[in-house]
Amino acid sequence: MTIQHDRRSVDRLIHDTLAVVMAGGRGTRLYQLTARHSKPAIPFGGKYRIIDFTLSNCLNSGINKICILTQYHAHSLIQHIERGWSFYRYELGEFIELLPAQKRLETSSWYLGTADAVYQNFDIILDHRPSYILILGGDHIYKMDYGMLMATHIENNADVTVGCIEVPLSEASDFGLMLVDETGRVIGFQEKPSRPEPMPGQSDTALASMGIYLFTTEFLVKVLEDDAKNTSSNHDFGKDIMPAIYKEHRLFACPFNDLQSGEKGYWRDVGTVDAFWEANLELIGVTPPLNLYEQDWPVRTYHPQLPPAKFVFDDDGRRGMAVDSMVSAGCIISGAIVRHSLLSSDVRINDYSLIEDSVILPGVRIGSNCIIKRAIIDSHCNIPDGTIIGKNPDEDRKRFHVTPKGVVLVCPEML
Repeated sequence: MTIQHDRRSVDRLIHDTLAVVMAGGRGTRLYQLTARHSKPAIPFGGKYRIIDFTLSNCLNSGINKICILTQYHAHSLIQHIERGWSFYRYELGEFIELLPAQKRLETSSWYLGTADAVYQNFDIILDHRPSYILILGGDHIYKMDYGMLMATHIENNADVTVGCIEVPLSEASDFGLMLVDETGRVIGFQEKPSRPEPMPGQSDTALASMGIYLFTTEFLVKVLEDDAKNTSSNHDFGKDIMPAIYKEHRLFACPFNDLQSGEKGYWRDVGTVDAFWEANLELIGVTPPLNLYEQDWPVRTYHPQLPPAKFVFDDDGRRGMAVDSMVSAGCIISGAIVRHSLLSSDVRINDYSLIEDSVILPGVRIGSNCIIKRAIIDSHCNIPDGTIIGKNPDEDRKRFHVTPKGVVLVCPEML
């Protein structure tokens, strides 16, 4: 079966699929950015939250039965889902259910791993009687038609199909890698190996797991019940489940290709401050690798009621302007200059300030005569007049967090 030849059959199977989105991550490598939010709830790309990309993929793929598993700092995530994603009609078989961590089993603790999170919610998940269960992370940036995954799963009569992406061999040690044969069947796993193995027929490319797993429901039930009895397990899909089952069961890899070009798809794990900064600034390029302006695969989010962005004053030395930048609704750039930066909603920048190569999150206020370069300014920071950030790393480290690549993270509690 191929998507081109039997998309109608794939669509029928998608109707019987339940997506389970893992959205409880603490995101410790993002430091204070996750002091008030779980990682999926962090603002991204000007007006979105990270989880919007996964949920939009579900919506655009035709998957309208979704359970979201929360745990750490869940309030802002729950609030966002209620405000921006409440349009599903349960009477039509569509829903998004938020499942908070509740220690649902008598012997259970808080979630021990991704597999344990699903296992503890099996009673709710199985009440929906899905034929297939799609496990997704809520903390990655990408556009993917999950129908590709379904077609691969059915074509190979698989027990599990894993979404994967090609990565340079030089970067492969940061990922869980899958070893596959010429048919795409998984024949081995490497978890962040020091000496990664390349793909078949390749010398400089490895195949990395995207943390996307499509299970036949009956098989998932058996696998998680067995894993729950294993006291030596970390109860994690990538670390434990996949390595334990691939030898005796049919696991296949589904390479992720771009929706239009057919080439390797765009996928970013924004789990570090540097990766978060880089992924945001990628969006402002002339031909960005992730195009938010495509109308055939829209990314949905909650829109606060804000006026258009405004640029005021046109005097020499005091000109409100933005170049090579993205500026969101509600922003006012008052006699300041913004270059190669991304401004989220409701940001105010005052006279004679200069912002370069920076990501400014919602609700930030930047005073007059400020210089901010190569920085992330967290939501609702109030930057005083005359503040200089990003010019002297030694001075920045005394007050802020400076990454290995020299990006300065500024959060309200640091000011």
